Amino acid sequence: MNGIWTHFGGNLSFVSLAMSLWALFSIQFQRRSFMQERIAFGIIAGGASIGSTLLAIEFDPGIYIDLRFAPLALAGMFGGPIAAAFAASLAAAFRFAVGGTAMIDGIVTIAITAGIGVAGHVWTRKRSPGFTDVVVLSLALGGALVASMALLPTLVTAHVLAGVGFPLTALNCLATVLGGFVLLKTRQWELERSILVTAFSQSPDYLYVKDRNSRFITVNENMTRLFRFRTTAEMIGLSDFNLMSRPLAEELYYLEQQVIDTGLPLIDSTEYIEGRFLLASKVPLRDRQGRVIGLAGVTRDVTERTALERELRESKNLLSHAMAGMSDGIAMYDSRGFLVFCNDQYRSAFPLSGDARVVGAHISDILRRVVETGERQGIPEGDVEEWIKAATASLHSNKDEEVQLHNGDWRSIRTRLADDGTAMAVVSDITATKQAEIALRLTAEQLKNLAETDGLTGIVNRRTFDEIFARETAGSARRNTPFSLLMVDIDRFKAYNDTYGHPAGDQCLRVVSKCLRQSVSRPADIVARYGGEEFVVFLPDTSAKGAMIVAEQFARRLTRENILHSGSEFGRVTASIGISCATGATLRASPNRLLAEADTALYEAKTQGRNRILAHSRENGHALKETG
Repeated sequence: MNGIWTHFGGNLSFVSLAMSLWALFSIQFQRRSFMQERIAFGIIAGGASIGSTLLAIEFDPGIYIDLRFAPLALAGMFGGPIAAAFAASLAAAFRFAVGGTAMIDGIVTIAITAGIGVAGHVWTRKRSPGFTDVVVLSLALGGALVASMALLPTLVTAHVLAGVGFPLTALNCLATVLGGFVLLKTRQWELERSILVTAFSQSPDYLYVKDRNSRFITVNENMTRLFRFRTTAEMIGLSDFNLMSRPLAEELYYLEQQVIDTGLPLIDSTEYIEGRFLLASKVPLRDRQGRVIGLAGVTRDVTERTALERELRESKNLLSHAMAGMSDGIAMYDSRGFLVFCNDQYRSAFPLSGDARVVGAHISDILRRVVETGERQGIPEGDVEEWIKAATASLHSNKDEEVQLHNGDWRSIRTRLADDGTAMAVVSDITATKQAEIALRLTAEQLKNLAETDGLTGIVNRRTFDEIFARETAGSARRNTPFSLLMVDIDRFKAYNDTYGHPAGDQCLRVVSKCLRQSVSRPADIVARYGGEEFVVFLPDTSAKGAMIVAEQFARRLTRENILHSGSEFGRVTASIGISCATGATLRASPNRLLAEADTALYEAKTQGRNRILAHSRENGHALKETG
């Protein structure tokens, strides 16, 4: 029995060695396609299985005991169906070639083992497999081996389970765990390497590594673009002498050799290469014994920032002269919120807090002074410190705001942020502009009211009525709610005008419109002058019965007004009213039908003697209900 364990130990070493060799060379296959990597893994695993078979113990004539199953299970879990198929095919073909009484049983077990590995791959396909998954795989493999030895006829006849079942199962499980551990660590290293390579190659800065002679060992893609190479490989082995003028190359070489000789890093050194201003940092690279073997460099393109700094310096003097004579106030705050410059106009723009606006003052102290003096309107009551904190935080952002002072004057504050974090505020007196804006807005509102209302009665005019009618009927159609309409006409109005004159007629129209407004109670109910002596009232979400109530209220109010009309058969001003109501499909199909039906009912009321209310009926197409 000790010989079996020793023989199995050698077999285990071979399988572990095969998995370790794959871990060593798998990085090379990352550069190839997914399919090629899986096929290569399957071939390696199949080879490991064949090698294990070559080292097998012949338990009985034609029955070979080995650790061929661990590589197959691992191929299935870590390589998927493709790797499992190649590995199992190679192992099965070799077992077929070897032959023997247990050939069929061996091939079946090979297929079962590969299938277990594929099942593990499916189980972990949405995540990366872990050590626990490998342990579960090994236990599943062990169970499959025990079942094979207990059920397959040739193995049962040879009493394999009783003879070598335990060492065979245990060492296959152990080989699976060891191989799985190696593959897990390999995947972890590959991931870490991939992350580092991706970060290095895609960094927006210029990254490179040089040897002791300042020759490039590796560069990122930005470096190849800077020096107009197609691939990074073309730059390997070159030095600055191959890329730029000799004087500049000698200067850079001298600086880099100082870093290598002294072991001291060079931080934020300015370089001018290919028309670009660069900010370079270079640090020495050391081996495990601490010897400097090269250097790593990070270079950042600061061309735009350098140009801005130069422009800022050049314009500083011009700005100082301009600020003294301009009407606007100018202030500059540094990145920490301290006032570093302001002109007199800035201080005079804020008369109550001007004494606090001095160089060196912090924005929070200036705002606190504003609160104390009550200089600015609109500061919320309550937690003043919270408002100061929020206003201080918003200083370093591009914004335009308008503030009103205690005396009603207005200030425009335009804040712009520079690249170095400096905030510049420009303050202008916009009191006159703001007053004109307010006056213009009031005028616009008045014009809007004039455009939407009837000038004589003050109610909605015909044009506005048409717009509101279309919108409200569409809304009622969507909601499938009733919509009612009243068409109102003053009886014998021409005779009234002829008898009493147009001024009296205008007053009569005003009284009628007042009665109509008083007869509705909801904001959604609209009274409009439809034309001449005709008025219209529309009532959303109102049934015909509700519309009749509104019409009767109006008739009673008009009766109480008791406007004398000698030309009327009633001796006073009266009105005829037509009512229509619709809902759902009718409003969707033809909302204007509502107007036509109300007009029809109004015509019937006039025909039947005036001074009455008629509601249109859909049963016979004309007015049914009548009140006088």
